[in-house]
Amino acid sequence: MRLISWNVNGIRSIQKKGFLDWLSKESPDVLCLQETKASEEQLDDRLKNAAGYRSFWCSAVKKGYSGVALYTKAKPLEIVNGLGSEEFDSEGRTIMADFGKFVLFNIYFPNGGAGNRRVPFKMAFYDLFLAKAEKLRKAGRHIVVCGDVNTAHTESDLARPKENMKNTGFLPEERAWVSKFIGHGYVDTFRHYCQEPGRYTWWDYKTGARQRDVGWRIDYFFVSQGLLPQLRSAFIMKDVMGSDHCPVGIEISE
Repeated sequence: MRLISWNVNGIRSIQKKGFLDWLSKESPDVLCLQETKASEEQLDDRLKNAAGYRSFWCSAVKKGYSGVALYTKAKPLEIVNGLGSEEFDSEGRTIMADFGKFVLFNIYFPNGGAGNRRVPFKMAFYDLFLAKAEKLRKAGRHIVVCGDVNTAHTESDLARPKENMKNTGFLPEERAWVSKFIGHGYVDTFRHYCQEPGRYTWWDYKTGARQRDVGWRIDYFFVSQGLLPQLRSAFIMKDVMGSDHCPVGIEISE
């Protein structure tokens, strides 16, 4: 079973760059998108009814902002939008899908914002999500979490750690939360296979960072420890263009 996650930085924009052809070629079993920046009524049928897939959408109240989507070949047992908090759910950041063998969280985690002003909001979102995931895990469910976490965990996960120590995305409290999350029994799947630095998933458009590979690894797949025996691979699709992020993915045995 192949799962891919991608912050597309606008689903309507990336549609014009060959998104549906890419989806058809890659043919993942599950595709999770973040930062779709569109409500469902703004999408044409080609996006909503891609061949071979069911699609599910969760949009922000604010137009052109945030949003997540799920494409899946298999019908989930249940789909839940949001975390159960109006403060966070109005921003359209979460789709939870129950596939029976595991529960999948597709999440666009908040950015800390200019001047780090939204860091408290981000940390509160992190904690509410962790409580939701832990409730399911303690009930015996396997968990898969993917999306744009908006934090580089260690110095190996961004090109210029020293310059970003005081910037959101690499603040001590943000990194400590990722450590806490892993400490609860969740595995950073890419780091399970690869410890090498210099593997990034996001590059700043404004500075032409992608051409120089001055990036950050802020897009992840995590699995709960109980699912680790089924994990077969984890990968970063660095050469896929169209967004300021590239896709990431995992393969798990069924």
